[in-house]
Amino acid sequence: MRDNSKKDRNFMAGYGFCKSLYYIFLILATADLVEMGAGEELIPTTLDGPFKPVTRRLDPSLRQGSDDLPMKHPRLKRNVTSMFPEQIALALSTPTSMWVSWVTGEYQIGLNVTPLDPTKVGSEVLYGKASRKYTKRKTGVSMVYSQLYPFEGLWNYTSGIIHHVRIDGLEPQTKYYYKCGDSSLGEMSEELVFETLPLPAPNQYPRRIAVVGDLGLTSNSTTTIDHLITNDPSMVLMVGDLSYANQYLTTGGKGASCYSCQFPDAPIRETYQPRWDGWGRFMEPLTSRVPMMVIEGNHEIEPQAEGVTFESYLTRFSVPSKESGSTSNFYYSFNAYVDYNRTGAQYSWLLEDLKKLDRSITPWLVAAWHSPWYNSYSSHYQEFECMRLEMEEVLYQYGVDIVFSGHVHAYERMNRVYNYTLDPCGPVYITVGDGGNIEKVDVDFADDPEKCPSPGDNKPEFGGVCHMNFSSGSPAKGNFCWDTQPEWSAYRESSFGHGILEVINSSYALWTWHRNQDIYKKNAHGDRIYIVRQPESCSVSSKDTKLAPNVPPVARNGAAICYGIIILALMPLCSCFYFLFNI
Repeated sequence: MRDNSKKDRNFMAGYGFCKSLYYIFLILATADLVEMGAGEELIPTTLDGPFKPVTRRLDPSLRQGSDDLPMKHPRLKRNVTSMFPEQIALALSTPTSMWVSWVTGEYQIGLNVTPLDPTKVGSEVLYGKASRKYTKRKTGVSMVYSQLYPFEGLWNYTSGIIHHVRIDGLEPQTKYYYKCGDSSLGEMSEELVFETLPLPAPNQYPRRIAVVGDLGLTSNSTTTIDHLITNDPSMVLMVGDLSYANQYLTTGGKGASCYSCQFPDAPIRETYQPRWDGWGRFMEPLTSRVPMMVIEGNHEIEPQAEGVTFESYLTRFSVPSKESGSTSNFYYSFNAYVDYNRTGAQYSWLLEDLKKLDRSITPWLVAAWHSPWYNSYSSHYQEFECMRLEMEEVLYQYGVDIVFSGHVHAYERMNRVYNYTLDPCGPVYITVGDGGNIEKVDVDFADDPEKCPSPGDNKPEFGGVCHMNFSSGSPAKGNFCWDTQPEWSAYRESSFGHGILEVINSSYALWTWHRNQDIYKKNAHGDRIYIVRQPESCSVSSKDTKLAPNVPPVARNGAAICYGIIILALMPLCSCFYFLFNI
């Protein structure tokens, strides 16, 4: 029998040498993007993984949470009069167009409310490439919404007039100056400015994408947004749970960190809708100059009379619906819940859209939905197993690179994983639900003594429960929880913060998580890693043995998708909404 040990040793030595050269090339190629001081540790890459699990617990000197800012706070209160525009926000439409949204007039709240007439105020944007020289003018639509409750004593709400205007003909990587409002009434905003993103082309990407979730309106939220602004993003992705208006009764008062604990007798999950107006004002210094794309979370459900839900979310935010081929106000259908099982319409839609991808043109596939599949905290542990069981396989098959989620109020980055098994071709799952909201930071881990939830806990607000014991992993096999930090959990920390994704080329992206407590520390960060794509070693054929036979093969050809990154956002409730976000 032939001895191949020498041949194997030579192969491994050669492989190690090539890998070392690869790392040297990475360091040289990205040196201009990384500020490396004397003695600073080199930034790891996912090629170095899987990493030994690391936990950093809540620093006792930090606040676990904080109360909501009052509506009279300078960043939340109304500082305009009459029909002057406020709550101005940008959102991407296409590579050459942008949505501009704002609010005029005052909301009404009480037992009896009368909606404003949106036809009384125009929706107009003036814009151009030079300050105070507006060469183009676009008009749009205006609307109001109401939050109504069929229960005695509960206050109703009707909004100010919400405007949406789509401006087009924009040139890439160009600074534009604009005003919005109604010039016929003399009610126009001050001049504002934004810069467009690059056009779709090889190795052209949005410069810096900020990712934040579960923000709210606390002092911690203020630190998060102030810190995010200093990191100068070119776009913001908000992964759900925005204003936390549903932590209040309809009459306002003090918000609750635990709604069911403080208001056990509420006839419905009430909301204090003026918090949405405060949130729009709070975000305006950022969103009036940087486009923000939003995903809805469970705090946006906001049920009201006749089973209406998501009314505030649907009305306040602009998204490219028609531009992306959607038949609703979003990228995805929002007419009713759509089952995420494999026989449902959503699953079929997902497969058809993924078949169109040409990864030579669109190398990065980034997914985002609110509630995480992989989570080692006690809070929301295994809450969305049903969704994972139905959809993980197809996302793995089509080579999703990164998945962003919120919902858990802390930070966690996973090793590459598929079906709870370490897998070099699995996505990097990252939880960033640590924006700073009133419900406080999560500090308990499911592997801590006495902290493993029971299988009856953590039920989703909609949908079924698919809690399961692990069938693999020596510390967890046969158990509902691990007794140590799971091997798929690379780094977790109970701190508030936000993240920045910088796509460098078709293979490398730098992910940095910034902790709030580091806001005044130069070049400080909580977690940093290069995420490296390996399409050659993670081809479809290399995955076939791990997949069920009913998953269709990846289509090699299809329509080009803009900017090389797809953000595929799904909402994991009993039913699931999602969109393709072309950037």
